[in-house]
Amino acid sequence: MPNALESLKTMTTVVADTGDIESITAYTPTDATTNPSLLYAAAQMPQYAGLVDDAVQYGVRGNPTDSVKVERTVDRLFINFGREILKIVPRYVSTEVDARLSFDTEATVAKARELIRMYEADGVSRDRILIKIASTWEGIAAAHRLENEGIRCNLTLLFGFAQAVACAEAGVYLISPFVGRILDWHKAKSGRDTYPADEDPGVISVKRIYTYYKHHGYKTLVMGASFRNVAEIKALAGCDLLTIGPTYLESLQQDEQPLKRTLSEEQAREACDNAKLTLTEIDFRWLLNEDAMATEKLAEGIRRFAADTCLLEDFVRKRIFRDKVA
Repeated sequence: MPNALESLKTMTTVVADTGDIESITAYTPTDATTNPSLLYAAAQMPQYAGLVDDAVQYGVRGNPTDSVKVERTVDRLFINFGREILKIVPRYVSTEVDARLSFDTEATVAKARELIRMYEADGVSRDRILIKIASTWEGIAAAHRLENEGIRCNLTLLFGFAQAVACAEAGVYLISPFVGRILDWHKAKSGRDTYPADEDPGVISVKRIYTYYKHHGYKTLVMGASFRNVAEIKALAGCDLLTIGPTYLESLQQDEQPLKRTLSEEQAREACDNAKLTLTEIDFRWLLNEDAMATEKLAEGIRRFAADTCLLEDFVRKRIFRDKVA
């Protein structure tokens, strides 16, 4: 009898939410995602010192300014980990654009193109990369342009329905609604310590988006992310994709109870209560403003990813200038 993880893989694409290559190998996911937080943790592990050394050598090549050295080293670190992960997973790795560019469409497009250029210079096709971009209006506009250039995008930090609608209208490849962070907000506001899976606001949000997409025939895929417990994952069995950290992957692997499908395209086509929407920028900003949870969690998420990018930059800066002194 298949365990819960094996059962889940029969109905949902399982994505590893980690930068730890050894963990990815252990759970054989189809795809993997990375972000500055995960990369910062992985870069400090002794087994990945070679990837860090290579990134530093790349960053200082040609002796650019100090700020350029740091930026290039961080970019190279993302490429190095992404390249190694792609030796394990059969499909995609998601590589994130600097969150500090979340409100700058032109800079986001430029950074995405540069990351793709670096991958392709290493012999990695753009067909295996998803560029992660925050689901701001500017980020969604950037993703629309990139998709038209053949660069697939993963729109992250997605908390509200307006964001999901705008992403689908822009034709992005994939969205990542953050289940656990939605739950965090509601727990803090309500004072409740627990929510059963069928009442979990994050689970309900993803189900609504999934149903809306399938009912209206959008091609954009839904990847639930940022889980707080295994029950959330089980409640979304059948979703297009789920990105899951090593702790929950292990729990699912050890669970001998097979899962039942809770989401399907057939049911979604019949169950949607939302008429199809087309949002202007004014519509988007107003609806996002009216959703306090999405507004607050989007801003918080951008700040947190930006802070983690700064930590990663500090880490490589110490390496660069330690090596320079040595």
